[in-house]
Amino acid sequence: MADKEAKSSYFDLPSLDVAIAFPQATPASIFPPCASDYYQFDDLLTPEEQAVRKKVRECMEKEVAPIMAKYWEKAEFPFEVIPKFGALRIAGGNIKGYGCPSISITGNAIVMAEVARVDASCASFILVHSSLAMLTIALCGSEAQKHKYLPSLADLTGVSCWALTEPDHGSDASALRTTATKVEGGWILDGQKRWTGNSTFADVLVILATNTATNQINGFIVKKDSPGLQATKIDNKVGLRIVQNGDILLKNVFVPDEDRLPGLNSFQDTNQLLAVSRVMVAWLAIGISMGVYDMCHRYLKERKQFGVPLAAFQITQQKLVQMLGNIQAMFLTGWRICKMYESGKMTIGHASLAKSWISLKARETVSLGRELLGGNGILTDFHVAKAFCDLEIIYTYEGTYDINTLVTGREITGIASFKPPASINRSRL
Repeated sequence: MADKEAKSSYFDLPSLDVAIAFPQATPASIFPPCASDYYQFDDLLTPEEQAVRKKVRECMEKEVAPIMAKYWEKAEFPFEVIPKFGALRIAGGNIKGYGCPSISITGNAIVMAEVARVDASCASFILVHSSLAMLTIALCGSEAQKHKYLPSLADLTGVSCWALTEPDHGSDASALRTTATKVEGGWILDGQKRWTGNSTFADVLVILATNTATNQINGFIVKKDSPGLQATKIDNKVGLRIVQNGDILLKNVFVPDEDRLPGLNSFQDTNQLLAVSRVMVAWLAIGISMGVYDMCHRYLKERKQFGVPLAAFQITQQKLVQMLGNIQAMFLTGWRICKMYESGKMTIGHASLAKSWISLKARETVSLGRELLGGNGILTDFHVAKAFCDLEIIYTYEGTYDINTLVTGREITGIASFKPPASINRSRL
């Protein structure tokens, strides 16, 4: 009787009736302690970076982990977490001034990993809001725009999104069909955007469009209630289900001159922004891998078969160690790319290699975790199934694995291989 009571103590949350009836291991709503920092990566962080890691980890484990599975199942956004993130003062990351936290790029990366460790959708929400939309305003906006928009976005009383991808242009993002036409007092935007995270409820939308006069990509700040703007949620996703990705329709949307971003005038400007966000996406993949490892580490010690914990078997130990080794290598690669950025040495190729390689190793790591949990590896109760599906999206967005490798390939060879040679008869492809 005492042993039964001890096992049942893991499941003291009201929503865990099934788990109480079948107490096999502690569910992810009680998130496991971090066990993945085997090489003591924390020693490489400054006291400030260690402090932000600690406060974000505590919030995610205590406040966010208990509620994430139900929102993921329903594909609904947990608006209740936005004030919690606002209180953490993490939005705006390494932006200096304008109410932003002014943390290091490494600190910003740590935030991304710690949020993703518990929930990748919440990390994607912050990534889009902070490292795309806010960063675009900070780097490409006027002083007036920065003072007008950044403070409310920094404390998350306002939410932003960033729209580049279109229905017909994903990897080929430089060929945007959404147009910006100059008119008296402003611009008219016409076109479509797809896969834009946060777009169904964002207060501020950063829209990228092709200037019809110059044929160059420009950036615009569009308010959510602008006439002619419509955002519709994309349903039926198998990963990052909490993220509200949307299809955006822009039909004769007027944007005043004061809301055109003066520093965004070409796709090269966009590439500089994408390089930073790719670093953050790499860290998001690191965080997902950490959470899966931590869950497996605890589960294997609790779950018994043949009278002993699963951790006692050689093959499970081997897979667990393989996961741990991957994470240590991912840590150090991610840390190094942050230091290169801080010193001004990071190139677009460096960022693309980090994103592609880390997401590839994360995919392997999460797959091993799914194997280790056996039948329970398909339940969101034990986190791994949810993380497995979420990582498939991470592997593809901010540039697919293949496209990112070709970005690095172009940099190291001097030859761009994105487009087939003109001599190929495309009608035969």
